[in-house]
Amino acid sequence: MEAEAHVPFPIRRFFFIHHVVPGAARASHAHRACHQFLVALAGSMLVEVDDGAARRRERLERPNLGLYVPPMIWVDVSDFSADGVLGVLASHPYDEADYIRDRGVFDAAVRPGA
Repeated sequence: MEAEAHVPFPIRRFFFIHHVVPGAARASHAHRACHQFLVALAGSMLVEVDDGAARRRERLERPNLGLYVPPMIWVDVSDFSADGVLGVLASHPYDEADYIRDRGVFDAAVRPGA
């Protein structure tokens, strides 16, 4: 994989999520500025993305396909297979201030006055 050829942003951070307890979910947040590219490095997982107007679900299960998540998209990841490993390429270093972890705050930001 090459940054800016296969991933539409310069990669500043990489991390992976693994050994998720059956039935547990991960993510449940949005980013104000950070772009992410999600790929199943092993196994599978269900990724749900929501821009405040429409919700989409994608099962990631092939390491040669990924999902681009721009800023201000709410992400929930669940239904990890026992061997599931989710790789995350990010456009920014970790910054807690970039996270929106409260769904109400996210909804107010993407749907002002709603």
